Amino acid sequence: MTSEFDFDTIVPRRGTGSYKWDTPSDPATLPLWVADMDFRTAPAIIDALRRRVDHGIFGYTYVGEDYYKAVCEWFASQHGLEIDPQWIIYTSGVVPAVSAIIKALTSPGDKVITQTPAYNCFFSSIRNDECILASNPLLHDSNGRYTIDFDNLESLAEDPACKVLILCNPHNPSGRCWTPDELHRVGEICLKNGVFVIADEIHCELTFDGHRYTPFASISHEFALNSATCISPSKAFNIAGLQIANIVAPDPKIRAKIDRAININEVCDVNPFGVVATVAAYTEGDPWLQALKRYLWDNYLWLRETIALEIPQYRLTPLEATYLAWLDITPSDLTSEKLSERLLSHRLMLNAGTMYGAEGEGFIRINLATPRKILEEAVAILLSVLKSIG
Repeated sequence: MTSEFDFDTIVPRRGTGSYKWDTPSDPATLPLWVADMDFRTAPAIIDALRRRVDHGIFGYTYVGEDYYKAVCEWFASQHGLEIDPQWIIYTSGVVPAVSAIIKALTSPGDKVITQTPAYNCFFSSIRNDECILASNPLLHDSNGRYTIDFDNLESLAEDPACKVLILCNPHNPSGRCWTPDELHRVGEICLKNGVFVIADEIHCELTFDGHRYTPFASISHEFALNSATCISPSKAFNIAGLQIANIVAPDPKIRAKIDRAININEVCDVNPFGVVATVAAYTEGDPWLQALKRYLWDNYLWLRETIALEIPQYRLTPLEATYLAWLDITPSDLTSEKLSERLLSHRLMLNAGTMYGAEGEGFIRINLATPRKILEEAVAILLSVLKSIG
């Protein structure tokens, strides 16, 4: 795996205040759980941050025209999504963004639809805004691929209490990259029933093997007006700790409500490093991103081949997007929680599928965004435990 960028060097993270590495109590534990990467970010971002640090003054941040220009030009050139800078509301992260949009557009007791298994923070955002989860379980076919249950989605959307759909595009944890046709059906159902779409598109850069991310708002003008898109360079460029994200809301009345909720939630300020990193990522980071995606895809292929060879009774879900592998562990006859506990006792920390809702039972999630040597060590533990079960 040759590249002008180095993804093989192991950068020690334990003892650096890393949530991923410093959470396990045993320092020998390999943590392939929370979704951040064990790679240094793009050199262009590091250089931009270094120049900002050298300035030495870190007062309140003014977000300038270069920021909006970088965001708009990136999404136009990379993804065909034309964004008016006036549509952008910046905030500290995609989770605060989702939470604020729910607050803006619902009342306590309203229902929020999401496809399950789903990113666990969706559940807390719905709960914290005093709404009720309306689960639209994904269908799981014989090849392990997930699809949307449109009949169930339409039934949920027809309920007047359902005000909002959280659409994860691409989807975490299933790894699906929704097609334009699938997104069109979602948009039609929601538009017909007055359900507003919150499109969490944080994983949008991380698509693989011929799959292409389609922004939900790019499908039609009507869908754009009936949606707010949450985006951030944090996942693709490994800068989540810099706390920066954007909400793109084309409808001015909706945007005003969201802006008010952002201020009520006190997540209307961002730090200078997030701004600098975003500009650098979107103007200079693409060569690094392309190399990263090749490395991640090779890690996935290696994992898929290893599982097929060593434990063929277990099935890895086809990966179209994200760097999060989703493994069906039902042959173990253990619950996801029990297996994750057993793995942790063997010094491997993975996510139990039930973290993502009841529909995640029988699965574990594996973070592939780590140097191959670490992945090999982690998978050796996984194989040993699963083979010992039989």
